[in-house]
Amino acid sequence: MKNKKIIMIFFIVLVVLMLGGYFLIQHFKNKDQETMGEEYTPQAEITEEQERQTIVSLYFPMKDGDGLNPEARLIDIKEIINNPYEKLINLLTEGPKNEKNKKVIPENTKLNKTYLENDCVVLDFSSEILNYSKDSKKDKENMIKSIVNTLTELTEVNKVKILINGKENDEFKDIYSREKI
Repeated sequence: MKNKKIIMIFFIVLVVLMLGGYFLIQHFKNKDQETMGEEYTPQAEITEEQERQTIVSLYFPMKDGDGLNPEARLIDIKEIINNPYEKLINLLTEGPKNEKNKKVIPENTKLNKTYLENDCVVLDFSSEILNYSKDSKKDKENMIKSIVNTLTELTEVNKVKILINGKENDEFKDIYSREKI
């Protein structure tokens, strides 16, 4: 008799659990179907202009200290797609936006031409690039490191060669590779 009561209670509990589970599953299925019909709208729309922008890193020497400081710039992809080397050098020539950094390329320096040979970017500058301070060896080193570290951020570039008015110059006779900052 006692066993019959236990079996009966067990079956009642089992039926209640099965019915409860069934209705619970149906409830969640209906809720999922309701949300599926809703269209997702993002919190903030991305404008077409924002889609075309990318971040580049430019390296400038620090005013009070050794080494280079990276400076991020947000630029339109259209500006960099055709000749990224020229665009990056022009940004370096304009100088830093951060007041803690100093300009590295001498005033009035023009970039005559850029091209890629294998993994080496060849930069042809006007003779004004020689107007860096000859008193400090650091100025020349910082200028080279700034140019090299900026350009080697591009995956296809591993080395940089600097020409002056289309010719090799004793001041920049080496082919430069990236060094640690």
